[in-house]
Amino acid sequence: MKDTFRKIFTALVAITALNACDSVDDNRIPFAEVHLTFHTVGDWNIYGVPGAADYRRYIFTPTEKVPDNFPYSALDRTGFGGLLLVSDAMGELSVYDLSCPVEARPNIRITVPAATGGGNEAYAECPSCKSRYDVFVNRGNPMSGPAAERGFGLQRYSIVSGGATEYRVITR
Repeated sequence: MKDTFRKIFTALVAITALNACDSVDDNRIPFAEVHLTFHTVGDWNIYGVPGAADYRRYIFTPTEKVPDNFPYSALDRTGFGGLLLVSDAMGELSVYDLSCPVEARPNIRITVPAATGGGNEAYAECPSCKSRYDVFVNRGNPMSGPAAERGFGLQRYSIVSGGATEYRVITR
């Protein structure tokens, strides 16, 4: 009986350890407020993600404003390094912090290569450590580079339908 219990316990510990190695740490970016509002359908049509398998970046700091014509308010916050809003092939929306979790600095931001819009690959890449992330299918999980080696995924945020005076809201 003790031998059977020991074998089961050892197997459970091994399974837990293996699963822990496969998990992704998507909480490496320091806390920063996130709140970006698209007040109307018109705002979304102009400034939101234009279509399936596409993306937009939002950065609102004292020295940067991307897109520069977005109607940011004093209440808007775009996270630690900015926001990457993507739409997958089915039109489902995801939001990530632009900061690379390996670098964890607000000024080192992932980019989506130009070929992604019409090319064969769909990913975001850190210009510093060269880590690649699957932002269109696999929820910002690492694909290659130091992020994949360490299991660091992109920080994810939420996008929800707003209330009576808000069309869509991005929050923490």
